[in-house]
Amino acid sequence: MAHDYDLVIVGAGVGGHGAALHAVDCGLKTAIVEAADMGGTCVNRGCIPSKALLAASGRVRELQQTDHLKALGVDVGDVSFDRAAIAQHAQNLVNKQREGLIGSLKRLNVDVIQGHAKVAGAQKLIVSTPEGEKTITAENIILAPGSIPFVPPGVQVDGKTVFTSDDAIKLESLPPWIAIVGSGYIGLEFSDVYTALGCEVTMIEGLDQLMPGFDPDIAKLAQRILITPRDVETKVGVFAAKVTPGSPVTIELIDAKTKELVDVLEVDACLVAAGRVPAANDMGLESVGVELNRGFIPVNDKMQVLSDGKPVPHLWAIGDATGKMMLAHAASAQGIIAIENMCGRTREIDYRSIPAAAFTHPEISFVGLTEPQAKDLAKAEGFEVAVARTYFKGNAKALAEGEAEGIAKIVFRKDNGELLGVHIIGLHAADLIQEAANAIAKRESVNTLAFLVHTHPTLSEILDEAYKRAAAH
Repeated sequence: MAHDYDLVIVGAGVGGHGAALHAVDCGLKTAIVEAADMGGTCVNRGCIPSKALLAASGRVRELQQTDHLKALGVDVGDVSFDRAAIAQHAQNLVNKQREGLIGSLKRLNVDVIQGHAKVAGAQKLIVSTPEGEKTITAENIILAPGSIPFVPPGVQVDGKTVFTSDDAIKLESLPPWIAIVGSGYIGLEFSDVYTALGCEVTMIEGLDQLMPGFDPDIAKLAQRILITPRDVETKVGVFAAKVTPGSPVTIELIDAKTKELVDVLEVDACLVAAGRVPAANDMGLESVGVELNRGFIPVNDKMQVLSDGKPVPHLWAIGDATGKMMLAHAASAQGIIAIENMCGRTREIDYRSIPAAAFTHPEISFVGLTEPQAKDLAKAEGFEVAVARTYFKGNAKALAEGEAEGIAKIVFRKDNGELLGVHIIGLHAADLIQEAANAIAKRESVNTLAFLVHTHPTLSEILDEAYKRAAAH
């Protein structure tokens, strides 16, 4: 039986787009189905507009740090900014990226179908389009439905005074006092934007410490650099049990352990940045015997969708909805892995070598295992873990920039020097991490990495120094 397409991808986010490009390279006749905006979360409501806001607000922060600039011999007068123009800068970037994405698909003759797709049996989709329902068949189907912000029970969102990152990205107002629920990437980045533009922030974290997903050393230093000197108050070990929109917004805080009411905050606005949940509920997966796992689509490392632990033929899933790493570049990597396996070239995804970053000022980045994770692995596999640290204040380029706060921490095996994890907070940390990610992908040893030559004077010497210290262990 001839199918309509070799491949149909459901979801035109960064993951779906990357998969489509690779599929065309591999000679597959491809279509992509999208129910909402082309580009998904990353382009429209995530990475892209948030980086534009961070770039603009970061300049404001920099120009307002007059003591820091004076040390460089630079004198700046009063700094002012236009909130609406900053918001427009973000929107312009979104439009440009989205148009580029649509253009690239058109050039490659990928059919773009606007509508909501559901699996309707093996190799079959039903798509609800503005023109009505249509059935599409494909040799292979990739599901890339992405994720949406998680709104905890008890939180009412009105999109104006209580909102998620989807609305925060529009920067429609600068509330004098804003509460941020959650201290992960999204909470940290928006705290950076809001404080730079003159808002006071209260950060609420349900766990006992801020930034629970980060390496403990980095989380500690991040608090010293990104939170303590700024207009940020923190409340840890408490849940925002009830958030009511209005003027003011009221937030009932309960103790995370005892569930007793401990405080009621009245603030101008509340950003709910409590993580994201998969958007995989209404995909018709029951028609092929697939059960979601806590809302996520179960997959193996070849990106095949699983039913009772076994691959479902011709069905693949990538991106946030798989629950592996909720990162745009992880989704792209998964898409390429899926296409490779589809074309008979066995490849598996290596999550340990996928880096991540928070684009605060300064940036935070990491790849691989945190020190506690590495110690757990060491216990299970019978080896010892060692750590080496280097400091930006010992780096000539960082000193020349007057931006010498920060560290690089590397985690490695004592016996053979294998690099297990790298964690950086400091100037351009998000760019620096790539070298470490490439090394982890090849399971390199610090004993080899210590002999690589780095350009002087550059920030990359932070890692050069760390590898050398580790090798001298």
